[in-house]
Amino acid sequence: MLGCTAALPIASFPLPHWKKMAKVNITRDIIHRQIKERGALGFERHYHVTDPFIRRLGLEAELQGHSGCVNCLEWNEKGDLLASGSDDQHTIVWDPLHHKKLLSMHTGHTANIFSVKFLPHSGDRILITGAADSKVHVHDLTVKETIHMFGDHTNRVKRIATAPMWPNTFWSAAEDGLIRQYDLRENSKRSEVLIDLTEYCGQLVEAKCLTVNPQDNNYLAVGASGPFVRLYDIRMIHNHRKSMKQSPSAGVHTFCDRQKPLPDGAAQYYVAGHLPVKLPDYNNRLRVLVATYVTFSPDGTELLVNMGGEQVYLFDLTYKQRPYTFLLPKKCHTSGEVQNGKTSTNGVSNGIHLHSNGFRLSEGRAHVSPQVELPPYLERIKQQANEAFACQQWTQAIQLYSKAVQKAPNNAMLYGNRAAAYMKRKWDGDHYDALRDCLKAISLNPCHLKAHFRLARCLFELKYVAEALECLDDFKGKFPEQAHSSACDALDRDINAALFSKSDNAEDKKGGGPIRLRATGRKDSISEDEMVLRERSYDYKFRYCGHCNTTTDIKEANFFGSNAQYIVSGSDDGSFFIWEKETTNLVRVLQGDESIVNCLQPHPSYCFLATSGIDPVVRLWNPRPESETLNGRVVVDMEGASQANQRRMNADPLEVTACSARNESVKGSKWPLSLSKMGAGCQKTAFWCSEEISPLHVVLLLACSGLAAAGDETDGKPFWGWQGNKVGLFVDLIVKAEKAS
Repeated sequence: MLGCTAALPIASFPLPHWKKMAKVNITRDIIHRQIKERGALGFERHYHVTDPFIRRLGLEAELQGHSGCVNCLEWNEKGDLLASGSDDQHTIVWDPLHHKKLLSMHTGHTANIFSVKFLPHSGDRILITGAADSKVHVHDLTVKETIHMFGDHTNRVKRIATAPMWPNTFWSAAEDGLIRQYDLRENSKRSEVLIDLTEYCGQLVEAKCLTVNPQDNNYLAVGASGPFVRLYDIRMIHNHRKSMKQSPSAGVHTFCDRQKPLPDGAAQYYVAGHLPVKLPDYNNRLRVLVATYVTFSPDGTELLVNMGGEQVYLFDLTYKQRPYTFLLPKKCHTSGEVQNGKTSTNGVSNGIHLHSNGFRLSEGRAHVSPQVELPPYLERIKQQANEAFACQQWTQAIQLYSKAVQKAPNNAMLYGNRAAAYMKRKWDGDHYDALRDCLKAISLNPCHLKAHFRLARCLFELKYVAEALECLDDFKGKFPEQAHSSACDALDRDINAALFSKSDNAEDKKGGGPIRLRATGRKDSISEDEMVLRERSYDYKFRYCGHCNTTTDIKEANFFGSNAQYIVSGSDDGSFFIWEKETTNLVRVLQGDESIVNCLQPHPSYCFLATSGIDPVVRLWNPRPESETLNGRVVVDMEGASQANQRRMNADPLEVTACSARNESVKGSKWPLSLSKMGAGCQKTAFWCSEEISPLHVVLLLACSGLAAAGDETDGKPFWGWQGNKVGLFVDLIVKAEKAS
């Protein structure tokens, strides 16, 4: 048995990539860049953001000038100007390289600013802002005047998007569920509706974020309530609009009418494959899923989503894959020469049919590619991962296996081992990632015994109980010597108990279960067209864990580096997290705010990062000199911070309320946040509770937490809010509570 006396030190890892890079002489590249101008872009992209820079990233300066939370940041194209918008309804344009305030102006908004954008090809003269007063304003910075005001939205405007190909056009997303398009060349003071999500998802849906593909400006990505992210072809939407002009609609032009659905190819949905089935469980636990930020990679081939209430996901737009669903496995028999990733001459698949993921395991004999021995340095990484696993250091084991998988993507054993580590760690989404790894291991080696069994366990944990039983039966037929093992018997008992419980609940649950408290008479039905689009959704490629995104609905995640080498995201614990894109490993955590980091905007061409959050300042980060001592903002215990955030995301909201009332912490997390402290990014949603909890009890709990019904300064509409997107109680609910008393 391996000893587990202490955590494996980082220094015990194989020589990391950044140390190897430090030994490379880049003189030749510098000379080549000087001689051949064409090589300048390649040089910039290669050395823009490197591992040594990430390891030395630290705080350079704090830009002070706002008097409220800074909710949005935006670089100009050259990267010599930085614009910020705040709860104080002002926008400031900074010279970030010299830490100077160049311009400050009141935007004319009457509530918190959520989005700020430079209009392309305007010489950095035109700035657009969107705010909680439901307005979109266009400003001329040279004269410090607001030159256009649009008031067509009926709820908070959360994001503005622009496109270089269309310099006079921009778009807005708001909590009224509409995506509006603006053309400054037209004399009209009104915008037009491009997409109306309420026609598909009912009037409860809220649009939260949007972005345009930087390489093909015809594609628009939209994040909204729920786990689905939508990608639209603007050209097809416009053609659809023309065909709908004869449709009788007074007031609002809707181009996504139920009577005439969008044509094929006009919309494509993306979702983390495990989230749709998790929604009922999350709703029961008062946990809201909402896309708080979407952005494309610099080359436009990938889409990054910060999923509120969950993790950060990256979707591949080129090599798309369907969610890894399990469809009716069929028993097959084999001599069992190959097990657990070791070499064999023959093999038969288990009959698992994957949902259009580029390969299919069907009945009959399948070719099993021999498992090539790992090179010595990867063998050492695998051994270190095994030692971390034996010491129950699940995250460290996952990171080491991920390093090895990146270098040896066709090794079944690595996928099988990483799946085991995911199953032990049990963070949100881990069982689904384990399922994906098991299926990959089986595709590489159809007779991988442990991967087959772990697949059945993953299906059970993901609530695919009937499929888990099918898979377990298939496992017993394929490996009869394991059919009566203790692990097999235990899983069999768990599955049968779940099936029995399911049949019982179906009888007793006719009128019970969670209820949603909301204003009556509002449409919340999902159309058939929406169901079809959801069923055709594509799955994610990578998942990034460690941060927490439950308190604000403006939290960003971004690519860092010209080649999108890294992923950065804000967090509710006041830190921001940096991951390697390809391995998904967490490499750096820095304290960026006293409360919450919401915004992270990388410089377009330097290793330079601007962040903001609840504090009324903008912070600038860049690689610090090697001679400079480490600053106190580095979070050394990255795994501890990640674990605390997982607990924070899974905490019982009512328990948190009670603890907040007593000014206590929840499982080690720093919880109590007043409404004013949470700022304007707090999401307001209908409140979910069980039938046993009356609205009056909820109101009393909120009152005990120290929140007053004084009204939300974000839009002047009074409501009682608590923990951002966890709970939002509107006036109608409070009135009902008063009547109930």
